[in-house]
Amino acid sequence: MSALPKGWKTVRLGDVTSKPQYGYTTKSSAVGNVRYLRTTDLTSGKVNWESVPYCVENPVIISKYQLKNNDIVISRAGSVGFHSLIKNPPANTVFASYLIRFEPNGNIEPKYLSHFLNSREYWEQITEKAAGVAVQNVNAKKLADLTLPLASKSQQKRIADKLDSVLAKVDAAQARLDKIPTLLKRFRQSVLAAATSGELTKEWREENGVAIECWQKIELKDVCRSISDGDHQAPPKVEKGIPFLVISNVSRGYINFGTVSRWVPQNYYDSLKSIRKPELGDILYTVTGSFGIPLIVNTCDNFCFQRHIAIIKPIDKVIEPYFLKLFLESPKIYKHASKIATGTAQKTVSLTNLRKFPITLPSKEEQVEISNKVIELFEHANTVEKQYQAAKARLDKLTQSILAKAFRGELVTADDCDIEQVVS
Repeated sequence: MSALPKGWKTVRLGDVTSKPQYGYTTKSSAVGNVRYLRTTDLTSGKVNWESVPYCVENPVIISKYQLKNNDIVISRAGSVGFHSLIKNPPANTVFASYLIRFEPNGNIEPKYLSHFLNSREYWEQITEKAAGVAVQNVNAKKLADLTLPLASKSQQKRIADKLDSVLAKVDAAQARLDKIPTLLKRFRQSVLAAATSGELTKEWREENGVAIECWQKIELKDVCRSISDGDHQAPPKVEKGIPFLVISNVSRGYINFGTVSRWVPQNYYDSLKSIRKPELGDILYTVTGSFGIPLIVNTCDNFCFQRHIAIIKPIDKVIEPYFLKLFLESPKIYKHASKIATGTAQKTVSLTNLRKFPITLPSKEEQVEISNKVIELFEHANTVEKQYQAAKARLDKLTQSILAKAFRGELVTADDCDIEQVVS
């Protein structure tokens, strides 16, 4: 802990709270009359009392574990270190045994303590206390021994109030940012829907005298040289050789060779049928478990893959590989795949059904026009996504920067205006 401002001191958590108390042990139930706050109810940052379950067996003495305003509960196992400052709990609410209760005494403002329990300084101590065990956990003594900087009571209140105000603006900015991934997903899906319905190239057809009726209704097999999948026999393993891909290596819509953990010998790869050997411009399509993910093979390097991945070899003169990929990832085709997938534990799209996927095919010239428009629109979306990620990273750092400033005694100064301007 760095040097503290004049009048501040370093204290233990146990110095400013009551003796820590472990929670009550029982199972949870969807119905009952005594709420049962668990570790999992804290991890979202705020307690949603409506979703907190009930005790299967109520404590004999409910008051012993009953939560009160300004109690602080900290998770000692699982999501170690997460906490909640209890505000307006429902009547008859108790806390689970994986939580430890601390009741702030008259020397500390509960909100001040709660803010500290979100700081990097706190989390560094938690990480150190929980290290060295198979299942991370901390006990009451370790938590009580955590240290924190303590200002005067009046300054604690000013700091806590200022943090409430500033961090509320950070939270509001975060809430606005959190909407962006959903908006981008909807945008990409709407682009794909427009691309595969003809809406995206409506003006192009009008300019070129082409009718939408020229789009042919066919099946996937009609535009492909072959549709197969990976070898159904377990392949031999070697430490280094030809990469052997599984779904996790392609689940993001591209081949991630950096995550490959399995290789096969050259002679195994050579023995595969040509329809199972990927070539530039082929389409891979996941058919089991996380089914419905298409990607274009954009490498000349040799590799092979498990049977949960299909390989589609398009007829180049008939269909553009990129246009085919767009069709396979469109909302309409994914809905169709979901409808025909079979199985319980892991849904599977059979090769027979994959070959019968309905395709609406425009001319090769219009396919190129569609592909170019989608690429352009997706590039705009990718730019926005990068800007979102950069803004999110800055905002994540800003919260910790504000907390650090607060517990160095620098928040309630003339610098306040600078901080507020950043998050406004």
